[in-house]
Amino acid sequence: MERWATFDCYGTLVDWNGGIRAELARIFGDSKADAKLAEYHALEPVIEHEDPALAYREVMARVLERLGAPMEGRDALGDSLPGWRVFPEVPASLEQAREQGWKLCILSNTDRELIDASMASIAVPFDDSIVASEIGSYKPAEGHWRAFEERRGRLPDVHVAASLFHDVAPTTELGIPCVWINRLDESADGLAPTRELPDLSALPETLDELVPA
Repeated sequence: MERWATFDCYGTLVDWNGGIRAELARIFGDSKADAKLAEYHALEPVIEHEDPALAYREVMARVLERLGAPMEGRDALGDSLPGWRVFPEVPASLEQAREQGWKLCILSNTDRELIDASMASIAVPFDDSIVASEIGSYKPAEGHWRAFEERRGRLPDVHVAASLFHDVAPTTELGIPCVWINRLDESADGLAPTRELPDLSALPETLDELVPA
C-alpha cells in the first residue's frame, strides 16, 4: 500500500517569514518590519476567510494595502515569492523520504504558478500538489485534505507542517497524524501533534516510525 505524506510549503519547506519580512523591510523600513510582520499574520487569514475563492497573489496584495503599502507595491510579495529561500535541510530529507518509499504531496494556501516555482527551487519531485486557488478553500478549512481524499480515496497517512493554526489544528480534528515542524520554538497552545521536530532533518525516520513500510 502506498504511504502518503502531505506537506505545507511556506514556513515548513520554504522560509515564509523571511520572505515576507524582507519585502516589508524594503517597503516600510527595517525598524517597522517586525511589527508589520505581526500585523500581516493577523490580517492574512481574515482576508482568506472573507473570500476563499481569491487567488493567493491577490490575498497578499490586499494585506499589503491594509498595511499601508503604496499601490505600486501591492504585488511585491507575489513577485518575490518564487525567490524565497528553501530551508537548507529540506531537499535531502525529502529525497530520503522518497527513497524510503513515501509519496509526497504539497497542500498549500497559494496559487499554481507560485507553488510550481517553489517546487522547482526545492528540486525534489512531488507526486501531487493541491493549491487553494484551484479548490476555492484556504486552510485551516478542510478543503485541501478533502480534495486529497477525493483524488486518492482516503486521507493522507501523515501531514507535515509548521503552522498550528493552518495545519496542526485541522489535522488533529480530522484524525490525521501530524508532524509539527516547530522552527520558531513555539508553544503548542493546547494542541497535541503526533510528533514535534525542530526542522526536517529527522523527518524520514519519523515518518517510518509513524507508518512502517
